[in-house]
Amino acid sequence: MLGIDFKAERERLTTAWHQMDKQTAAVLLFAALAVILQMNYGDRGFFRREVAPLLTDNYSGLHGWVWWFGIQGLLGFILPVALLRFGFKNTWAQMGLGAGDWKLASKIALLYLPLVALGTWFLSASPEFMNKYPHYTPASRDWGVFLIYESFFLLYWVGWEYLWRGFVLFGTARAFGVMAIFVQTVPFAILHYDKPVPEALLSIVGGVALGALVWRTRSFWIAVPIHAAQMMILDAWCSLRVRSGVSGTGIPSLLDLFRTL
Repeated sequence: MLGIDFKAERERLTTAWHQMDKQTAAVLLFAALAVILQMNYGDRGFFRREVAPLLTDNYSGLHGWVWWFGIQGLLGFILPVALLRFGFKNTWAQMGLGAGDWKLASKIALLYLPLVALGTWFLSASPEFMNKYPHYTPASRDWGVFLIYESFFLLYWVGWEYLWRGFVLFGTARAFGVMAIFVQTVPFAILHYDKPVPEALLSIVGGVALGALVWRTRSFWIAVPIHAAQMMILDAWCSLRVRSGVSGTGIPSLLDLFRTL
């Protein structure tokens, strides 16, 4: 019937199934699922519409940010780690969660973070940046709120970075080898499609560079300070400026900023 040899096709399907790297397939499919779930159920809009009305206690805008950041941490870090660890029996090192070449990673971080701190110090002097960061404005005036916001923001970055530079990179490495660097870059760059064109294009370069760095150090952890530090240090500078009223960029302004605290 229809000229299809169903027995032969079943045998081909069975052969393909046995030849397929199950972990790589699971990793790529889960990464796609995680993005869809995050975009549909992990944003602040969903929280305001569907979750906030169910809360019996008073809630504020901070809850929406905690929801967004927390869901990213869950979908990008906690569940992927559980899948590799318990589903495929990976070791911490195989998942990219080991120490790796921590000496090289530490040297890179020590060179990079002061440059970020200096650059964001100057950026924070701009009213445009001072009025925008942190994104949750009350965090700039209340250190308790700031710590809650930034703690979950860090969880967000761990989830975002591990999904690509840990889960996809190391989870597909045994199938793709070093080409896994480019495999994880593609979805990472695509998710920047709605950014300004220069930023979107730079996401391709950044995806490859971060992937290569993590591959070299054999540990995903270096990706977190490299990517997250820019935003979190900028948040700190802007909050300090708001609380102190300091707007300059020179050494006297820096001293005045800390003196008022």
